[in-house]
Amino acid sequence: MNHPLRFASLSLFSAAVLGLAGCGDNKTTDTATTRTESMETTVDSTAMLSDSARIGKSEGVMVDGVPMTPDKTIVQNAVMASSVSTLVKAVQAAGLDGALSGAGPFTVFAPTNAAFDKLPNGALAGLLKPESKDKLKSVLTYHVIQGRLVAQDLKDGQELTTLNGAKLKISVKDGKIMVGNGKDAPVNIQIPDVISSNGVTHVIDGVVLPLAQ
Repeated sequence: MNHPLRFASLSLFSAAVLGLAGCGDNKTTDTATTRTESMETTVDSTAMLSDSARIGKSEGVMVDGVPMTPDKTIVQNAVMASSVSTLVKAVQAAGLDGALSGAGPFTVFAPTNAAFDKLPNGALAGLLKPESKDKLKSVLTYHVIQGRLVAQDLKDGQELTTLNGAKLKISVKDGKIMVGNGKDAPVNIQIPDVISSNGVTHVIDGVVLPLAQ
């Protein structure tokens, strides 16, 4: 005959074991939670590098022997660089100098004077005519992205929506970053990450023309 005391003892023992197991589970859960919280607050070194690149070095980046410093706007830096004087002239003719001096941030792919010289004969002169202002603005805004994208943000196959509304395509080959319209040969970034107070400029060796819609 089963003794009732034996059942009571077994029940108490079982309850004690379950209680201990429950405490153990809570401890494990608490530990996991603490570990997760710790992981969530860990600083990502890549993010730190990214932030550093976006802020820029106080001494700036040298372009044409002149430091382009992060305390100046994109336009203020550009006017001091002799190799992009044609671009500055075009930006002013299109009435975009005020916009590119705004808060932004903007990413500008800036063609050099030599890049504009590669355009068909008479093309630049035609774009600079007052009656061609809208067309000039369309070409220039095809070189501008809303947001601050440093070189490490640009990936092979990436498509960026420009202020023009059309897509600019990124390609990377052998460590070289290129931009293009997806049809014509892409152009190279010669000087990346020229940080300004309202964005970043990448100096390029060609003018990228938007495809006809």
